[in-house]
Amino acid sequence: MKSCIALLTFCLAFNSYGQILSPSGVSPNLLNFVASSHELLETYAAEAEKAFLVVEPEETVDITTDYWDTSKLKVIYDTEIKFPIHLQFNETNYVSPISKNKVITSRYGWRRGRAHKGIDIDLATGDSLFAMFDGVVRFANYSSGHGSSVVVRHFNGLETAYAHLSKLGVKENDSVNAGAYLGKGGTSGNARGSHLHLEMSYMGININPEYLIDFTDENQIRSQEIWITKDWTRPELHNSKQQSDLDLLTLKSQAIAAAKKPKKVYVVKSGDTLSRISSRNHISIAALCKLNKINKNATLKIGQKLVVI
Repeated sequence: MKSCIALLTFCLAFNSYGQILSPSGVSPNLLNFVASSHELLETYAAEAEKAFLVVEPEETVDITTDYWDTSKLKVIYDTEIKFPIHLQFNETNYVSPISKNKVITSRYGWRRGRAHKGIDIDLATGDSLFAMFDGVVRFANYSSGHGSSVVVRHFNGLETAYAHLSKLGVKENDSVNAGAYLGKGGTSGNARGSHLHLEMSYMGININPEYLIDFTDENQIRSQEIWITKDWTRPELHNSKQQSDLDLLTLKSQAIAAAKKPKKVYVVKSGDTLSRISSRNHISIAALCKLNKINKNATLKIGQKLVVI
């Protein structure tokens, strides 16, 4: 920039000098030099105009207008959500919510007879927690069961919830960048040992976090375009002790086809129990009962057909 300014000053001086000289008293070489310096001046002036041009920032989307409730961890939506859900990410990576290796101790799925709507990541009480994406803090308070929690709404409509904190580091309506400090992990609420309970939801519907992002050290978002079917929002179809098989849907046509996919059917054999069938087919007993409209104490008959997804 300094050299550009110096050159402009030099050219301006010569340009002015050339304007006051009489052509008859100046050598042709000097006249040619003055003419070329004038052309050079015009070129650099145009470049300088571009360099100093102020670009107005794009208008930021206001994500705090619809269903913005800072008093509750869960927002009640009075609108019907149509599946498949289309979710878009501008990023290819996220910021890890903790500063060490992410060890998942419990997954999204059916656990101890009830739905576990997030994943648990091991940490020590006092470990710092960080926002995974840019967004605005919708909730930062104590919530029964979840304990001290922070919910951040992101610009694609996704919300991430960080539960069981020992200390809050933000407040409602705070704007945060990816990697911003949110608080410290702990055991508040209904927690068995210190861990981060992480939930992801869209318009109040919880989504299996492992379908959206990879929890390895790569910190990758699985796809910038992703379609979510009902199967990835139903904990009873997943086992909290093991990761579900991933069939990533990046096109709407794929999601529609997956929703229409024929169900897998299991034929009951001698000696079968609901526990054995659920274990063999990687599906919870609760899901088996719900899909087939039977009681968990129901007597199975040889040859009976059960939908196992």
